[in-house]
Amino acid sequence: MAIVTIDHQVPHISTVPANKDEPVKLFVRERRDGNPGPGPRKPVLMLHGRSVPALAGFDLQYESYSWAEALAKAGYDVFIMDLQGSGRSPRPKMDDPRNVNPAQQPLLTPRPPGFTPGPLNYPFQLTNSYSDRDELNTVVEFVLDECEVEKLAFIGWSAAAFTMGPYAVKNPDKVESLFLLAPIFPPLGTSDAPATLPRPGFPTSIGGKAGFDQGWKNEAPCEGQRAPGIVDVAWDAIMANDAVGSTWGPPTGFNRIRNFVRWGWNNTTAAQGGVLGGSVPVLMAYGEYDRQVNTSPPNPDPEFNFSVPALYDAVAGPHKLMVKLACAGHSLVWELQHKNVHNLSKHWLKHLKVDGKTHGVFDMDTDGNISPAP
Repeated sequence: MAIVTIDHQVPHISTVPANKDEPVKLFVRERRDGNPGPGPRKPVLMLHGRSVPALAGFDLQYESYSWAEALAKAGYDVFIMDLQGSGRSPRPKMDDPRNVNPAQQPLLTPRPPGFTPGPLNYPFQLTNSYSDRDELNTVVEFVLDECEVEKLAFIGWSAAAFTMGPYAVKNPDKVESLFLLAPIFPPLGTSDAPATLPRPGFPTSIGGKAGFDQGWKNEAPCEGQRAPGIVDVAWDAIMANDAVGSTWGPPTGFNRIRNFVRWGWNNTTAAQGGVLGGSVPVLMAYGEYDRQVNTSPPNPDPEFNFSVPALYDAVAGPHKLMVKLACAGHSLVWELQHKNVHNLSKHWLKHLKVDGKTHGVFDMDTDGNISPAP
């Protein structure tokens, strides 16, 4: 089977405050069989989280790590998108190092040409829940038109849940199913948008390779959980999708992370109308050592108190499943369990079941064996 790669530039009128009403092009990569058989195409749309560009997470061109390629080989037409502020989509206001979090500006050494740490040139957060969902909708419409179908399947990693979850609730006529890997979910998070947008703050924060490695290491206590050299491979892929950040602070560069304000993803949203777990079946999967999705001890600020089991409980419909993967952390797309994640998603997309069931909580060991959770 020959898998083809097609990179699309999807037209969109921006609703990001920093470039509002400007025409932009959203980056979308397609991976599919170059010689598909008869019958309708089966589209899957993959969305990244807060800090990792879509291609680095979903289409890592190294050994068996490309999730998108695994799905394409299984017969799916896979689309991978970057929101504005991430990866290969536009990054308004982010190329200016004076728009980096002021507390982090001194980390930019050697300094970019002409840069001196100082006040922000754009003192606001960059994107928001409205703009992210608008961009998702534009790409959804593009994919549905491209594949000549009425619905598509969603796969989202981490903070993608903030965008894909509420979108599916509002648009069950377009979304066939929802697979959330390591979903961020604040059960008591705010429901309403701020009174005014953009919200004061800064557009960009930065992360370096050493912090990336250490944060991941803290969630990887199992022998063999991270393959030798995979930290370098993953970091190089992140840098390959950031033409500017990769030049800041040589030799390893910085990952530029969009700062966004979000709302409307909480117990109320997840239960709304019984859509999730009803007309839109939901599978949520997470690693047992993931410290980002399950806040322990609980954060006193409800906006930063996250729980995957709380999301399972909040989904009102009966067609919902939760799987905890052994020896896995938040970066499980690059870990020992990555092939089992691929296989779990393929089984889900085809059958909308786990272990023959449409409801329940399960554990998965490192061999991919699934059993009901105690």
